[in-house]
Amino acid sequence: MEISLLTDVGQKRTNNQDYVNHYVNRAGRTMIILADGMGGHRAGNIASEMAVTDLGIAWVDTQIDTVNEVREWFAHYLEIENQKIHQLGQDDAYKGMGTTLEAVAVIDDQVLFAHVGDSRIGLVRNGEYHQLTSDHSLVNALLKAGQITEEEAAHHPQRNIITQSIGQKDELQPDFGMVTVEAGDFIVINSDGLTNMISGDEIRDIVVSDLSVEEKAKTLVRFANNAGGLDNITVVLIRFAEEDMA
Repeated sequence: MEISLLTDVGQKRTNNQDYVNHYVNRAGRTMIILADGMGGHRAGNIASEMAVTDLGIAWVDTQIDTVNEVREWFAHYLEIENQKIHQLGQDDAYKGMGTTLEAVAVIDDQVLFAHVGDSRIGLVRNGEYHQLTSDHSLVNALLKAGQITEEEAAHHPQRNIITQSIGQKDELQPDFGMVTVEAGDFIVINSDGLTNMISGDEIRDIVVSDLSVEEKAKTLVRFANNAGGLDNITVVLIRFAEEDMA
């Protein structure tokens, strides 16, 4: 398994509110966590770094080695973190703080994920890009309800309004998912700074190219910046080889 993580401030922002890291627990199991913070200049940075780091520290201390244990861990710790960030957000200095979150755990050939917000997880297999998550956003809700078209969604003035985030008052309702990976598959995890700038087809073309995993990640970020780089851009690429299969 090869992993490349890359984050970039983009072309228009002065600070980076995205945060990403990867962690290995005592059973040798990997978790990658990506967050895109929201709130004032300072609050967004703190929310994303806090969510990733708190969950990462909690993961490292476990000996979780099965799919069922991962699911239970996600459900328990995401809500703890939600409440913690919500409480801090009551302070004037951190008003409105919150963050999206993508957490991905790898147990042999099983990839489990938890999803909150509008960052994304995708799978590239046999030359096709499949989005595995569904955005928790106002625009996606309107799209699902048939009230707007894909074209209208892409340019909607309220497309940055998300309907769920870590740090909200109400109990979280994350989406959980699992995919069985095959040799040659790539998992792509990204903040919306990538997918608002380039298409799934462009992501696929870069991921299936002959570049190294690290160069593919750099190329994805470069394409998003060349398209305008309106937001922070964070990308994680995980490549699965034959020896990773259970």
